[in-house]
Amino acid sequence: MKKLISLAMITSFAAPVFASRTYQVTGPILEFSGTKIVVQKGKEKWEIDQPPTTKIDGELKVGSKVTIDYTMVAETVKVKSDKPEAAKK
Repeated sequence: MKKLISLAMITSFAAPVFASRTYQVTGPILEFSGTKIVVQKGKEKWEIDQPPTTKIDGELKVGSKVTIDYTMVAETVKVKSDKPEAAKK
């Protein structure tokens, strides 16, 4: 029983470390499809991906004001060398 409680405690403390930071954007919908939603924020157009797992509360309509919660997740990272490559002969 002690091991189970300890594991549960460790998991509950470790979970926030792996959670992605959530951001928000609010504005009227300019366009949407099954894969993206475009909203106007000030003078900028924000295009947010919409995977099939997105929870939608209400009906999406062009012109409707929405608040979208989203995360930014790195898909690939390429590290560039600080030193220029040696000339090839």
